[in-house]
Amino acid sequence: MSASPLIDAAEALDRQLSPLSLEERLALVAALDGRAVFTTSLGIEDQVITAAIGTARLDITVSTLETGRLFNETVALIDRTEETYGILIQRFYPDQADVDAYAARYGLNGFYESVEARHACCGVRKLKPLARALEGASFWITGLRRGQSGNRATTPFAEADLERGLIKINPLADMEIETINARVAEHGIPINPLHQRGYPSIGCEPCTRAIKPGEPERAGRWWWENDEKRECGLHVAEAASDIPSLEPAH
Repeated sequence: MSASPLIDAAEALDRQLSPLSLEERLALVAALDGRAVFTTSLGIEDQVITAAIGTARLDITVSTLETGRLFNETVALIDRTEETYGILIQRFYPDQADVDAYAARYGLNGFYESVEARHACCGVRKLKPLARALEGASFWITGLRRGQSGNRATTPFAEADLERGLIKINPLADMEIETINARVAEHGIPINPLHQRGYPSIGCEPCTRAIKPGEPERAGRWWWENDEKRECGLHVAEAASDIPSLEPAH
């Protein structure tokens, strides 16, 4: 699908999804012509979506990016979620050759040293596996909410992802964290225990800390960087060619 029709289709779908409930939004996308993939980080928002997909047995593939640097609690939650909802969560891992090339170029934990090195790490451990997870997909479902950060304040329910040639679906875009918490309590949805320890947003272990009282939800992600809109690249327009080189420095 070319750029203009994809944009038109996304805008029309955005209008369709707007008045619906979460369950109705997911059911609508599952019924559309084309493969739908939900990528979960196992955070509280994503667990709410997974619960809705699993409970209704929707025809939506559930995948996760097993970066190799996740918290043990996150990895354990993958198995627990599969057991709870009787679903398979496809795991996508980074290529070991890319990991080795990254370590040779920047050092294993070089992401602390520069934004470039951090983007390169996210490229290896997230962006490249994501590309494999979304192969053949027409719709990519995410757990993005407008209230998560300033960078996400205008998140629509559906948007054209021209880089990947698909429509990105954000069924929780308008949902507040209080509503998320209420759903978890009402339906007994399993969540990461780190949420109870001050981690509202959970990524790779070396790049995530608990937040302080009054800090934004995503303040604990890549906290050593100054950019308040910092992202890993999954949800910003970043082509594979934009990932920093893994060639050894000379």
